[in-house]
Amino acid sequence: MNTINVSFLSALNDTDAKTASQILNVGVSKNFIKNVNWPAQYPYCPDSEFLMARSINSLYINFKISENNLRALYLNDQEPVWEDSCVEFFCKKSENDSYMNFEFNCIGTCVATTRKGRDKDVVPFSESQMKQIDRFPILYRQTFREKEGPGYWELTVRIPFELLGIDSANMPEKLLANFYKCADGSSSPHYVSWNPIATAQPDFHCPEYFGEILLFAV
Repeated sequence: MNTINVSFLSALNDTDAKTASQILNVGVSKNFIKNVNWPAQYPYCPDSEFLMARSINSLYINFKISENNLRALYLNDQEPVWEDSCVEFFCKKSENDSYMNFEFNCIGTCVATTRKGRDKDVVPFSESQMKQIDRFPILYRQTFREKEGPGYWELTVRIPFELLGIDSANMPEKLLANFYKCADGSSSPHYVSWNPIATAQPDFHCPEYFGEILLFAV
């Protein structure tokens, strides 16, 4: 099982995603999304890495992606961003049956829900909850059709612990989680994960294959 030690950085306190994108690039270890779980069907593996740290009340993630055939057709939250050039973060507290999925295309459009499986007890985040997910893409917030050839993008997100059901004054020792890179609708489709997944067909909705995120104390 893969593990990440998530450092507390006081510089991130009360910091937005844009400012955090610079802070995270100093002294935070890189993690890689590189498990090609279904190589016979989907062998393509973009260069995908992320940096992760936390403040008193939020989790910050900076994704850096180099991939072929960028696309971003969706501008409105809760649209099917997994069809675009997309990164995803799924997580849960150890004691919970349900988990949360946060999915972002390369221009920062987001899908977020709480659920117990791919199609089980799915509850989309409300509009007010979506507004609390701060996003800073380096690409312009405008849609575009697939662009041939290599492309690069970054996305930094800030997710308040409150949205994760975590009391920041009573921080758990860890979360269970996985990170993904996909692009269902691309001409270079791929389904790559941080922690490996041992299913016959592509499926990210598998909390039994989550790794560990260790939340360092302040």
